[in-house]
Amino acid sequence: MRDTLVKRFKFEPANIELLTDAPGSSSPLPTGANIKLALARMVERAEAGDVLYFHYSGHGTRIPSKKPGHPFRHEEAIVPCDFNLITDLDFRQLVNRLPQGASLTILSDSCHSGGLIDKEKEQIGPSSLISKTPPPKNYTYTPKAIPFDSILQHLSSLTKINTTDIGTHLLESFGAEASLRFRLPLPDLESFSWQLRPDDGVLLSGCQADETSADMSPNEVGGKAYGAFSNAVEMVLKENPDRISNKEVVMLARKLLQSQGFEQHPCLYCSDDNADATFLCQS
Repeated sequence: MRDTLVKRFKFEPANIELLTDAPGSSSPLPTGANIKLALARMVERAEAGDVLYFHYSGHGTRIPSKKPGHPFRHEEAIVPCDFNLITDLDFRQLVNRLPQGASLTILSDSCHSGGLIDKEKEQIGPSSLISKTPPPKNYTYTPKAIPFDSILQHLSSLTKINTTDIGTHLLESFGAEASLRFRLPLPDLESFSWQLRPDDGVLLSGCQADETSADMSPNEVGGKAYGAFSNAVEMVLKENPDRISNKEVVMLARKLLQSQGFEQHPCLYCSDDNADATFLCQS
């Protein structure tokens, strides 16, 4: 994806920051604090006309909502390598801080990624289509989900606190570096994401909020592992060298994944104008 950003979209290599937990890499680890720091730095430096992009390929999860009147509702989050969750509210705060005329596109190739920018308008949403095509034979399918109970158990083993409230564990473990969703008092939490205006946040999610996204591991020596949605977007971009809209990227990636036998449905969340806007403002 970094090569695509440089060669096709003319991003300056010096403006691209890579965080990875790949063995032997000298890049910073994708901890919750490191990811949020890099994103905050990017937004703080942004000026009118800038195109910002965050590509995440990793684990995702759903956490129970604390909002009153929503007993069965969940909130979406990504799971960095240290389990310091970054939630939909953190991404909403980033979008709210964008300077006028700048845009932030988030591509999240993770489980339960639909709705990862809190209160962003749904343009391409849930689908009831079930694929009958067999998945690729030379690859092993692995969902990127980490169940909420597993995260809670891991954090409980670290804090030694007997509670099922994940916010308590995250605050104990990460303090001020924990997600805004766990640091804000409930009254502030209820009003925070409603202070909205038409914005330039764009979310391309690898799946619906209630679905998992696939990682593919090769069964043969020398094969390349990949996130199914990330790979689909790369293929769509290669097959469409001219300008292509955000809506077209998601619909074509969805169609491609279905033809490959994946039971996940990428979604698009953004304003009406940005649905038809060119992906990453390609000139």
